[in-house]
Amino acid sequence: MNRRHIIVFLFLLAFVPVRSSACTSVIIPGWAMADGRPLMWKNRDTDHLDNSIRHFKGEKYSFVGLVNSDSEGGEVWIGANTAGFAVMNTASYCLKNDNVPVSEMDREGRLMYRALEICATLEDFETFLDTLSRPMGVEANFGCIDASGGAAWYETDNTSYHKIDVNACSEGFFVVTNFSVSGDASRWKGVERYRTAYGIFSEMESAGTLSGLHPLDVVDSLSRSYRHEVLGIDLTRDAEEFLSHTNGYAVDQDFIPRRSTSASVVIKGVRKGDDPAQAVLWAALGYPSVSVTVPVPVSVEPHVPSALSRFPASEDLSSFCGLAGYLKGGYVFMDGVSNSSHYVCLSHVLGDSEWARSTLSCCRDAERKIRTEFEDIYNDFISGKISEEEYLRRYDSISEGFFGIYRESFEDYIHWKGPLHIR
Repeated sequence: MNRRHIIVFLFLLAFVPVRSSACTSVIIPGWAMADGRPLMWKNRDTDHLDNSIRHFKGEKYSFVGLVNSDSEGGEVWIGANTAGFAVMNTASYCLKNDNVPVSEMDREGRLMYRALEICATLEDFETFLDTLSRPMGVEANFGCIDASGGAAWYETDNTSYHKIDVNACSEGFFVVTNFSVSGDASRWKGVERYRTAYGIFSEMESAGTLSGLHPLDVVDSLSRSYRHEVLGIDLTRDAEEFLSHTNGYAVDQDFIPRRSTSASVVIKGVRKGDDPAQAVLWAALGYPSVSVTVPVPVSVEPHVPSALSRFPASEDLSSFCGLAGYLKGGYVFMDGVSNSSHYVCLSHVLGDSEWARSTLSCCRDAERKIRTEFEDIYNDFISGKISEEEYLRRYDSISEGFFGIYRESFEDYIHWKGPLHIR
């Protein structure tokens, strides 16, 4: 990427509006993974930026999931239950073809909450959709995996759904953003982010690295990617050149991470015949480039670290989402007049300064420490060396320290009040 390409990139993006509710996601089926365990990822974009991870005891199954911190209950935006079933969604903008009023729509979170309460398999989920009263109040793509090897997308409107069996796809992954292949192609949204995510996963598959993906790799490679497939640039890869020829600002448009990103969540499922308790939800709350991804067991009783589940998260520097929001507002995005809110500052995200490492370096260092602590215990559990009870007991003994690892890694940013601070 030369200087001319950078200037053209910034000029072109300045005239494109920013849109929220722009999630990016993937399902990688078990057959494509070296360990046989499926993986699903959602980069959530929403107007509800304060997010938490909560544990729920449902009608049939307990589950953990991502929620709006101010939620009164009954809604989940990605989650997994104790039967090994997991579900997530992305908004679709090309399916609805009816007169159902807006007041009766946007029920996706409630639908997924109920599904996590009662569904163990894809067949259960399909029966659930078949028997829901119409209109269902949704226009969305629902991605699901189960403990029987099932992996599918359901493009769903108020009256029907179109199933895409991910296991039957020729590629080892299926990316979804904000359109449905069965919908009106003239109304497709999120095609730009789809192209970027598809390009990244395709390159992984070609290089032979897709099968060995860890949840942390997905967050780091996708939710922290400043690659723009339409323009043919990658600011993460070309960070040194980008920062040396600009002041570090870019227009916040059509990258996978954006101002409206509230979380990046990866669910690692289980192989057919394995104990569903081996499933793990990995969550980075807030803007991923200044947040840290934390593992959470999928269990009957609650085992969510308090700093992940705290309510409310806003302005709470003792919670993951609160601290991420502080760092995002202080070092990544501006609030102000005119169009300043449309720009993202990548100087601190991508580059080291004389007083601090890049925020990406801070994220990765903290995650390496957390992963090591967690997987020392987790690997003993899945290998049969310790019981589920011992696994959860030992998890509780270390998990409250995860936030301290996060804070310590970002200590320079928390205390710096110099002139480069955006706030």
